[in-house]
Order: sequence, then structure tokens, then C-alpha cells
Amino acid sequence: MKKTLMIGVFALASLAFASGKTYNVTLSKPAKVGSLQLLAGNYQLKVDGANAVFTDAKRHSFSTTVKVENGAKKFEYTAVDSTESGATELVHSITLGGSATKIEFGD
Repeated sequence: MKKTLMIGVFALASLAFASGKTYNVTLSKPAKVGSLQLLAGNYQLKVDGANAVFTDAKRHSFSTTVKVENGAKKFEYTAVDSTESGATELVHSITLGGSATKIEFGD
């Protein structure tokens, strides 16, 4: 019984560790993010290997491939680097606050 309980505890702990950290991102206008077209709004962002997963307030998830770069020092804030392209924003990269990670989106 104890052995089964310990295996269950370790399995849950490993799932929690693997789930990773999420970051809050706000898009003030519709944006092209990699292969995605996202509406303006608040999203939770999670990096899952070579993919960025955006989850909106209605719990809909959207995924696109990214290039992950790790810098020498941690970024203080999560910040979106984008340019205007007509009525939408074209997102080039996002730096993840509290980490040294920067994700870049292809066209």
C-alpha cells in the first residue's frame, strides 16, 4: 500500500514539474504570432519544447512553433516585441519575465 501511494505521489510531483511556468501576455489589437492570428485580449503563454501555447480567457488553446533562445541574464518583465502591420500587430519575439528565455516567431 505504501509503495503504491509513494509511486502516485512521485507521479503527481513529476506532472507538476513538467507542466512548466505560464506567463501573462496582453495583446492590445489583433496580432499575427507565428502561424497564428490571435484576437486582442489576455492570454496565458506556456513554452512546451519548440512550441508556444497561448490560452485565452475561454480556455481555448492555440499553438505555434518557436525558436527558443536562452540569454545570459534573466529578463525583469515579460515583453512583446512587435511592429504594426495595418490593423494588426506582427509579433517578432516575446521575452519571458523572471527567466533568461526569449522566444522568436517565424513568418
